[in-house]
Amino acid sequence: MRAKFVLTEAATGLWRNVTMTIALILTTAISLALLGAGGLLYAGVAKTKDLLYAQVEVSIFLDAAVTADQKTALQTKLQDDPEVQKVTFESKDEAYKRFKELFKDSPDLVENTKPESLPESFRVKLKNPNQANTVDAEYKGQPGVDVVSTQEELVGRLFDAIDAVKNTSLAVSLFAGLAALLLIGNTIQVAAYSRRREVSIMKLVGASNWYVRLPFILEAAVAGLIGAIFATVFLSIAKVTVIDGALSALGQDTVVPTIGWSAILLVTAPLLMLVSVLTAGITGWVTLRFYVKV
Repeated sequence: MRAKFVLTEAATGLWRNVTMTIALILTTAISLALLGAGGLLYAGVAKTKDLLYAQVEVSIFLDAAVTADQKTALQTKLQDDPEVQKVTFESKDEAYKRFKELFKDSPDLVENTKPESLPESFRVKLKNPNQANTVDAEYKGQPGVDVVSTQEELVGRLFDAIDAVKNTSLAVSLFAGLAALLLIGNTIQVAAYSRRREVSIMKLVGASNWYVRLPFILEAAVAGLIGAIFATVFLSIAKVTVIDGALSALGQDTVVPTIGWSAILLVTAPLLMLVSVLTAGITGWVTLRFYVKV
């Protein structure tokens, strides 16, 4: 009977302040959707970093005046280097063939570029991609070497940009979450004030503080749970309409991992629900404990 009364009071409170309840649910949903998106982006960036760093190569471009002895000595040194996993020599003709493939959509550039204008190079695959800078420092001063280029710098700039987007989304979600917390507290205060007569009667007949406060806390928790469900719906819609299309446009050879349904429905959604219920319940309890006399 007591449980039925508490649940009835919670449902009545949600309906009585329906406009504030809707505002609370939408604010919570937006903040949780941003938080979930930031979490998915963070996990995706981590996986992409591992995939990209595993493919990092060092390109050692040779000087135009390099001699055969210098090329042989450099190749031997690379093959004996404990940091090197694989060495591939690329001639001018091979470089030109790859150049034509890369710039096939720019025929004027290809036509005005001659094979002899492209340098020979060694393509070096490392055992540990994090040692690219060490290899750079080791070989850039060797005889016959013109330029040593690593992909690590380019990859680093790419992830700096992605991290900036990720951090921005997390910051926005935190601000939206703060707004949701303030709205929860305000909703609880209004609900408690509108039912102050019922609360007084319950206190007079000996109801405990927890019994009086529980309906208000449940109101906040239920609103938070509904907000988490809406946030999951938002993320699912974004996956279908935006994310999948963007990743598909990158092509089949992209190293950016797709976001599966399991990541949204089995990992992110339960976490968002847990966070929303706990946060809303704790906020409701703190509001009643320190700001409302019930």
